[in-house]
Amino acid sequence: MSDLQYQRLAELSRELRLSAIPDLYSAIAQSAAAKAASFADFLEEILRAERDARRARAREMFARVAGFPTVKTLDGFDFGFATGVPRQQIHELASLAFIARGENIVFLGPSGVGKTHLAIALGYLATQNGHNVRFTTAADLVMTLETAQRQGRWKEAMHRTVSVYKLLIIDEIGYLPLAREQANLFFQVVAKRYEKGR
Repeated sequence: MSDLQYQRLAELSRELRLSAIPDLYSAIAQSAAAKAASFADFLEEILRAERDARRARAREMFARVAGFPTVKTLDGFDFGFATGVPRQQIHELASLAFIARGENIVFLGPSGVGKTHLAIALGYLATQNGHNVRFTTAADLVMTLETAQRQGRWKEAMHRTVSVYKLLIIDEIGYLPLAREQANLFFQVVAKRYEKGR
């Protein structure tokens, strides 16, 4: 392919928002030529590569937007150390069916047993499966909502911090002693999520 033809291909790809094709085209075209693949097979392969690249970018974006303090995975969880953690139930949660069913999951236990690790790991897994996730602490959530209420931006804050996410993870709930008004704000978050069935 000539440089001019490559430039035209790159321009068309940009115009059609097929951002991966310019980088993938040469390798896929060479592979198709070596296999004497039909044009339809080549087209299918290049479109599949574009789709896969988009999915990868979406997974990265979902993980970045989620606000995890660090990335944790279920593979990295030490069930040997956290002996009270029900391994089978955690593996069932890893199916993420609870998200589709709109169920709430609550991890209870003393400090240091891995509740945050598990919450992040399930949240990260959800981002890798295309779910919009938000991780926050109870203190940060309440502070955001209090500020929004004072500024008259309550509805906007509820939408931006609570409603738009398929999975909302609120960490460190038991560490925050809530004043009456803060408890009311937190209750409104729970009620809003319950109304939406997630």
